[in-house]
Amino acid sequence: MAAILLQSLILSIAKSMLEAEVVEGKQEKIRYMNETCGPLDLPSSLQDLQELCKKIHQQLDQVDEERYDLAGKVGKCDKEIDDLNIKVQDLKGKFKKPALRKVRMSADSMLKALLGSKHTVNMDLRANLKQVKKEVKEEDKETAGDWRKNVEDKADRKKMFQT
Repeated sequence: MAAILLQSLILSIAKSMLEAEVVEGKQEKIRYMNETCGPLDLPSSLQDLQELCKKIHQQLDQVDEERYDLAGKVGKCDKEIDDLNIKVQDLKGKFKKPALRKVRMSADSMLKALLGSKHTVNMDLRANLKQVKKEVKEEDKETAGDWRKNVEDKADRKKMFQT
């Protein structure tokens, strides 16, 4: 019971804090807009509106130029940082070896991956082997064909063990 009461108390405090943050965020946004933009002053004549539009376009062009220049500087700095990191790795003499993972690939798929579409030869190794015919010995056929002799020999053995 006390745990449920404590939990509900914590939730109510958290809810009030979230509501206060939302209100504070809205006030911060309004304060920032008042500082940077100021009140909106729309002219009444057409010529004044055109001058205002030209002024806003000039400001947009200037901001775009600055953004483009800064993006170039950031890219250049990133490249310098990468070069310096490579130099540091070279000076240390230690390279981080990436963790390799096992890949099950047949010889055909490996050659296809290495050579691309040029690979047309199959790596069926059994197809390249010579066909060798077994010569069956005629003596084996004769001994296996006379089964009566085998039975008689086995009968003699059985008698040896019985005595």
